[in-house]
Amino acid sequence: MDEEVLRDTETPQAAAPLLERRVRQRQSTASVLKSKLKKGVACSGPKVRSTLLGFFPVVQWLPKYKLKEYIWGDVMSGLIIGIILVPQAIAYCLLAGVQPIYGLLTSFYANIIYFLTGTSRHVSVGIFSLMSLMIGQVVVREVFQAGFDLNEDSTPSGPDVFNETLGTNLTDVFTVELMGVRCGRECYAISVAVAVTFLAGVYQIMMAVFQLGFVSVYLSGPMLDGFATGASVTILTVQAKYLLGLKIPRHQGYGTVIVTWINIFANIHKTNLCDLITSAICISILVAGKEIQERYKDRLKIPLPTELVVVAGATLASHFGEFNTKYYSSVSGHIPTGFIAPQVPAFSLMPQVALDAIPLAVISFAFTVSLSEMFAKKNGYTVRPNQEMLAIGLCNVVPSFFHCFTTSAALAKTMVKDSAGCQTQLSSLISALVVLLVLLFFAPFFSALQKSVLASIIIVSLRGALRKFKDVPAKWRASRNDATVWLVTMLATALISVEIGLLVGIVFSMICVIYKTQNPKVSLLGRVSDTDLYEDIDEYKNLTPPVQVRIFRFQAPLYYANKDSFLKSLYKAVGVEPFLELTKRRKAEKKSKEMTKKQATANGEKNNGDIFIGLVQRELEVHTIVLDCSAIPFIDSTGMATFKGLVKEYKEIGVNVLLASCNTLVLDVLQKGQFFGKHNKDMSSLLFYTVHAAVLYANRMSTIEESRSENSTV
Repeated sequence: MDEEVLRDTETPQAAAPLLERRVRQRQSTASVLKSKLKKGVACSGPKVRSTLLGFFPVVQWLPKYKLKEYIWGDVMSGLIIGIILVPQAIAYCLLAGVQPIYGLLTSFYANIIYFLTGTSRHVSVGIFSLMSLMIGQVVVREVFQAGFDLNEDSTPSGPDVFNETLGTNLTDVFTVELMGVRCGRECYAISVAVAVTFLAGVYQIMMAVFQLGFVSVYLSGPMLDGFATGASVTILTVQAKYLLGLKIPRHQGYGTVIVTWINIFANIHKTNLCDLITSAICISILVAGKEIQERYKDRLKIPLPTELVVVAGATLASHFGEFNTKYYSSVSGHIPTGFIAPQVPAFSLMPQVALDAIPLAVISFAFTVSLSEMFAKKNGYTVRPNQEMLAIGLCNVVPSFFHCFTTSAALAKTMVKDSAGCQTQLSSLISALVVLLVLLFFAPFFSALQKSVLASIIIVSLRGALRKFKDVPAKWRASRNDATVWLVTMLATALISVEIGLLVGIVFSMICVIYKTQNPKVSLLGRVSDTDLYEDIDEYKNLTPPVQVRIFRFQAPLYYANKDSFLKSLYKAVGVEPFLELTKRRKAEKKSKEMTKKQATANGEKNNGDIFIGLVQRELEVHTIVLDCSAIPFIDSTGMATFKGLVKEYKEIGVNVLLASCNTLVLDVLQKGQFFGKHNKDMSSLLFYTVHAAVLYANRMSTIEESRSENSTV
């Protein structure tokens, strides 16, 4: 071929524009730490003021409060949530395994503290069914291990319950020594709940201080939905015995759902008809109220106080009908008025419940932060996630000194609050005042309230979570991966335990992500006619693959876990595996040598056959492989070594490997690993900005090789 043509084709990228990386000087770790420490310990008047204002957001928004514009919505939403909180606070104490007074105290203190420290205008913080269940499982386990009787009939009724909490010596019941005083079962139960709550709050504050909110990213939406649904099944199971009036000790350990239902059916003949009839009536009224509320929600300006009506009516019926004495129906028992003197949490119990507080802390702040951000986005303002973690941590630490247990933001109450016209957290203060009235004056009136009524309230509140079962087919059609995560988490939570279900859900979600990166989508690309665009041949029509060039796209990071998957898929797509090709050529060489020796022997000649080795080279259907790296977000040292090995192995069989569309993260790893040789001398022949540039280079180099081959032959 003409020498001038060769000179023109030997530098195919000469006219291509070059990108020059910015030079970034990285500071040493010591200097970065020193500057951050200096900034952190620096103290000034403006900094102290901004810190205090950030710590108590109420100081910022309360002076700017628009009284005429906001007050009506805040007062109405606060009253409604307060009315809802009272029966729920009493009911959820059944789940937590403590007396109703503590639910009222928890609701009061949590609303006050979040009013002072929260950044969300709409979130309703207080008792949450899931938190109460998780607390209850810890309480039941510790109470059992301490030697107390789990049979609820052994609980003293009347004022003795309250005295027991205060540490009064009781001679007629089993007690243990705790913090220097004799403590009965109810005293021990709330002490366990308080210890777990204190630790959960400390964990949350530590996460806020060290900005560890990223932990919540491992709680995917399908996993949280499955976890909540599985926990709802457990809650339903735990409360079923109250609907029937059965005296069955609460199961502690794994398999609560299965064991409890076995016990229920084994004791079904002992059903209390009074409780059964009461449960049926209450559930019917509550469900009817919810259906009316949902059907006419556009016409009803405020939610129907169905729960309060049911509680009031059932309490009056139980009191005047003497259900407890005549029909042996279980009732709430005496609920004292006023507040309990603050007390330091029992630190001696904390080593026993330190691990139990971790899932409580994570779930509590995950629900709170996610709900805060969701309603902030809906209503057009912003929240500070780190401050939200701090706020919910304080909602647990501070009330733990006042005999309260773990709190969290609740979706249902937050939605009611939003629909009722809430504008600011002043509504939480109104809700706390409603609970305060009950604590000071009306609490004793609920002593005759049947536990079956409380169980009915809890079960009806689970309708939303249990309805998720209807969405499973739609989830499966939308994403089989998400549906599988939901099912696995739900089953593990319901059939094993809530804590194990959470752990299984997180681990399984991560395994699914790892599986996706280990088995990602791979494709060969073809050219869109007369353009420089290349796309998946299997996904688009009328694409033309370049002649003797294979363009391979791997849609995942390339790292140690999926290196083998990358190589297998590449070999399969290209149709040429270097090791096998070399093996075939060696066999062909050996066979050729043997045939040559036989012919030489037959002709009486001496020849070792070495001159025929060059005759066994095979003509391949591909001369270049282009790796489209645009869908590879990062690689590790193993991925870099894989690229190196590919270039070397394919070069041995006469096939070039080129890289295209690498991002800077991939490029940095390749340069540090000297993939392009010393001083990046081979970069121009291995790396290209676009796939089209790589294809053009491959075709030109092929033409050059053919020309050289023809010239050498001539």
